[in-house]
Amino acid sequence: MSKIPIWPGSSSFNSVEQPTPFGFYDDDNDFRNDADKVANYVVQRLGYPLVDIELQDINLYSCFEEAVSEYGGQVYNYQIINNLITLKGKSTGSALNQINIDSSYGGGTDNYSGGGSSYGGGGSGLDPFQLQTGSLDVKLGVQRYDLLANIGSTISGSAPESITIQKIYHYAPAAINRYFDPYAGTGTGIQSLMQTFGFGNYSPGVNFMLMPMYFDVLKLQAIELNDTIRKSAYHFEIQNNRYLKLFPIPTRDYKLHFEYTQTFLTDDGNEDPTVNALTGTTSSLSTITDLSNAPYENPTYSFINAPGKQWIRRYSLALAKEMLGSVRGKYQALPIPGDTATLDYGRLLAEAEKEKADLITQLREDLNATTTLAQLERKSSENMNLREGLGYEDRYQIFIH
Repeated sequence: MSKIPIWPGSSSFNSVEQPTPFGFYDDDNDFRNDADKVANYVVQRLGYPLVDIELQDINLYSCFEEAVSEYGGQVYNYQIINNLITLKGKSTGSALNQINIDSSYGGGTDNYSGGGSSYGGGGSGLDPFQLQTGSLDVKLGVQRYDLLANIGSTISGSAPESITIQKIYHYAPAAINRYFDPYAGTGTGIQSLMQTFGFGNYSPGVNFMLMPMYFDVLKLQAIELNDTIRKSAYHFEIQNNRYLKLFPIPTRDYKLHFEYTQTFLTDDGNEDPTVNALTGTTSSLSTITDLSNAPYENPTYSFINAPGKQWIRRYSLALAKEMLGSVRGKYQALPIPGDTATLDYGRLLAEAEKEKADLITQLREDLNATTTLAQLERKSSENMNLREGLGYEDRYQIFIH
């Protein structure tokens, strides 16, 4: 039987060329400083120096690395589950580890970026992946406009296919503005009634006649129908995603606002159908679709708090027990003068399995208590207790004013 290597009594993480299998945390100073401390903690909890420990430093470093990764995996899986409804459809471009995810996370079609007051206002604030706002100066009597001629430096000179006009804010004046015009009269036909009641000497902008609400609604509908039938309706035409024609012919100067998005093109100049112009995502692989592709990375060990590091130390110990049990199970019995010694591999494996399961269960229970639903339910329960005059221990509170 070959000689079994045992724990030499000390370790030096910095002197080992490749101390952990994956090297996920080898560059983290806190991880490097704690590696030897965790190794000493583990072997002492396993009985060293009273008994020999058939493990080496790299075995213990491997347990330490796996424990940190397991902790991160459990925490981030719960984060993904808790926020998946918000994350779906967002880009996988950057890690989410240190990002606070709320209902407005990632923008998308509900969180627009204006990018400046107009096209001509410079391009320093424009985000081509989101809805942009622009404006042009409409001139008296001028009906046709070139939208690309009004684009600022960010995308000026682009082909018409490089942008997509989403909305033109070209509407008729609100009928309510003409209904309650203090100088033109209300058009209600009740001026004679006002004169009869003695209200005729007051300003024409003051109406002392109490009319039902549907009377105002019918009047507004009549004004709008009159504009539709007897006047040139407010509408527009866009040709080649570039040339804008306004109806009716403008009778004054004003500023017209519109919205657009950038269109992504292929090498041959055609629109790329695989790119979402609002999010900038290029394929299903760059979009969060489920738990498997939410962009969480391994945790940063130095950011983990004291309770988390205590869980990692205990899980490292359980992994080391499992590894030591496997090693001792290979040999099972060692010859000694006049007899043989049976190793306790079975007890170690059983303890390791239970401790790992208990730690995972404890962590998941803690994580379950931090989900959005659990927090809202707890807050609702606390508020209800306060409204009923009960304390957190179901005791009535006495308030002194």
